[in-house]
Amino acid sequence: MNNPRTLASLLILACCAVIATFALTANAVAHEIRPAYLQIDQTGPSRYSVIWRTPLLSGMRLPIALRFPDEVRDVTPPAEHELSDSLVQTRIVETTDRGLAGQRVEFVGLQATITDVLVRVHLLGSPVSTTMIHPSHPWFEIAAKVDRLDVAKTFVMHGIDHILTGYDHLLFVLALMFIARRWRALLATVTAFTAAHSITLTLATLGFVHVPGPPVEAAIAFSILLLACEIIRIRRGQSSLTAERPWLMAFAFGLLHGLGFASALANLALPSGDIPLALLFFNIGVELGQLMFIAAIIAFVRLLKMVRYPPYVGRNSVIVTSYVIGALAAFWFVERLAAF
Repeated sequence: MNNPRTLASLLILACCAVIATFALTANAVAHEIRPAYLQIDQTGPSRYSVIWRTPLLSGMRLPIALRFPDEVRDVTPPAEHELSDSLVQTRIVETTDRGLAGQRVEFVGLQATITDVLVRVHLLGSPVSTTMIHPSHPWFEIAAKVDRLDVAKTFVMHGIDHILTGYDHLLFVLALMFIARRWRALLATVTAFTAAHSITLTLATLGFVHVPGPPVEAAIAFSILLLACEIIRIRRGQSSLTAERPWLMAFAFGLLHGLGFASALANLALPSGDIPLALLFFNIGVELGQLMFIAAIIAFVRLLKMVRYPPYVGRNSVIVTSYVIGALAAFWFVERLAAF
């Protein structure tokens, strides 16, 4: 086991296994359904307007129940109406004179799902507070004093989470790294990809561009398959526009990937006034997550160099990984095409 050649081979196989494991579960886990949404607006000293939206999965409402403190009572009975992908409940509630500040609101059953809840609270005389609630922590306390950085922290973390669990986007970035192997080329390629997906993310989120989600997801899978084929061609010594100008390919496909990123914000169904800041910080989070992934890959390559793997192992690792990426992309493409 101390043989560097053996260790390098094991690391390469482990890398491929991790890629395959995460990627095959991507569609089942990463973005299975859109988040739930809770909006609380204070309309008087002890009255609040409540909007509670829960997603529908295969036409069935997710088993998540909203629970207020015991002293909260309904002024108007809950009114429900069903949308194509969610069930929306509206009502007016009233509490004691001390109000809801400092009170705990629970999401019963959330811990048994993989669904997040975006919470937006607006108390009289305070800025809007925005929080993302995860199944591991299915409750929150309404803050009496709002941190103005709440929106920034919430959407930066949402952007990081979206990119790090978006295995198709990560595989595309990994493929770009195999093509643009020099630092200058890698910097230009990643910058082009970032600029492109920022453009379409902005246009789609602001409503200037609208493309149905399923075709976009299928096209993203196809873009990964094309890049995997390009890596193999380049390794065989064949000329390629992708090899000469990888930034151009990154920019072209980055426009497509931006439409995929936009779905993460569209699924939140934010009020129009919240969209500009959410867009800015979400995009920052996406870029931070992308840089974290690139840094992890570079660290992994450095680790291989530290064990002094034989040169042919490094060459073979790129080819093997390219075939793994291409096979997964082809599987995704067929699967997403069949889902139309």
